[in-house]
Order: sequence, then C-alpha cells, then structure tokens
Amino acid sequence: MFDKELDYFISHQQELVARHAGKILVLRGEEVVGTYGSSLEAFNAAKEQFPVGTFMLQPCEPGPDAYTVIINSLNRGGGSVIDGARP
Repeated sequence: MFDKELDYFISHQQELVARHAGKILVLRGEEVVGTYGSSLEAFNAAKEQFPVGTFMLQPCEPGPDAYTVIINSLNRGGGSVIDGARP
C-alpha cells in the first residue's frame, strides 16, 4: 500500500535524517509533505489536507529500526506482543 513512500524513505533516509532528525514525516508518493513533532500532530494535520489512507507517517531516525516493526503473534492473556513489548 505504501511501497513507494517506504522505498523513498529508505533510499533518502540519510539526507532526510540530516534535515529532519527526530521528527515525524508525512509522505505522499516520493514527497515529504510535512514534518511534525509527534505522530498525533502529524496525523491530525495530514488528515485535514489529504484523505486518510493516502499518506504515510514515518519516524525520521537513522538505521533500519526506523522502518522495521517486529510483530509476534503470541497470544498470552488475550494480548499480542508488538515491538518486543510483553503484556
């Protein structure tokens, strides 16, 4: 769904981090359309400009951890393990 945005981020990550480290990027296609201090701020601003589902939020941090999420489907006590956090 957001292959183009993710590919753009990965291929331009070094230059994006140099300009926007620690920010949340709003990406549409191969374009940064906004930078914000939090995911909530980024989402609220982006949904005012674009239909939900047509933009991607991306933490602007160095390394593969910025775009890699590990989801474990273990189900203990009704919860899931996401990003290594345990219920």
